[in-house]
Order: sequence, then structure tokens, then C-alpha cells
Amino acid sequence: MRVNLITQPLGAPVSGATIPLSLTIKPACGLPGDYQYPTDSQSLLRLLRQQTDLPSTVLQRFEIALTTTHPARLLGVELSEGVLTKIGYFID
Repeated sequence: MRVNLITQPLGAPVSGATIPLSLTIKPACGLPGDYQYPTDSQSLLRLLRQQTDLPSTVLQRFEIALTTTHPARLLGVELSEGVLTKIGYFID
């Protein structure tokens, strides 16, 4: 399933440290179904590296964006139903 991923930091970013995040997962097709997932920057990046085919340059830019106070976004990311279910996003 293609989803949009939008992060919001839950704490002040500190260089080189894990940042607590609220991850919003939205269907990329515009259907309702937003889901909030509490995570941290390192766990999210590990998930994206292991479970997606995103190029390393995209992941590097996303990692840099995570260190700002603004929401970081990845649009149209393909995540399997298994990964979505594992993080609590249930698909009907």
C-alpha cells in the first residue's frame, strides 16, 4: 500500500541523538485513514531501510529533515500490509 509518512518531533532535536517522533501514516490515494504511531528517529529509519526500496539519497535527506523542528515528509512510500499491520495500521 502506498502511504504518506509525516513526522512531528515530540522533543527538542539534539544532534546525534534519537529523537522521539509522532509518525502520521496516511493513504497516498487520498482516502481517509490517518494513523498516529509513536516511534523515534532511529527506529523509523531502520524500518524504512529494511522494509522499503527507497534510494539511500532519499533516506539521507529524510534523516536530515528529521533533525529540524518542522514536520519531515515522505510521500508515496510503498509499505507492505505486513509492515503496516505490525505497527498497528489495520487495513480493511
